[in-house]
Amino acid sequence: MAREAVAQGRETAIRQLRDAGLRVTSPRLEVLHVLGSGDHLDVEGLTAAARERLGTLTSQAVYEMLRHFLEAGLVTKFERPGWPAVFEISGPRHQHALCVQCGRVENVAHQAPVLPRKDLPDWDVNDADIVFKGLCPDCRAAVSVGR
Repeated sequence: MAREAVAQGRETAIRQLRDAGLRVTSPRLEVLHVLGSGDHLDVEGLTAAARERLGTLTSQAVYEMLRHFLEAGLVTKFERPGWPAVFEISGPRHQHALCVQCGRVENVAHQAPVLPRKDLPDWDVNDADIVFKGLCPDCRAAVSVGR
């Protein structure tokens, strides 16, 4: 069953690349595969994970791939103040939780608030994001142990 899921994921990635007008290459497939794990990874983490299976891959190549993936709408970028940005496969709208101590990011299935159109009458606001900030379970446990 796991083998079928990998093959299906690979076929989906090939179709996504072709639909976006991007050439299908092993490095591109591997980067999409790593991002498909659901983790929010920065360029260095993404490069290291993909390099484990490919053998060689540079951060510069990953930056270029991500630029193309962003332009094609295949991935999204989440900026973390004080830490490198992280990337994830594009999907349904969601919000994020950010650990202010370690930079860990998790998806949160929470609707953005109703836009305050009356407070911004001259604005053409079409979207809002919420970022829940606090301590992740690991950092919270470490703080509790240190007390």
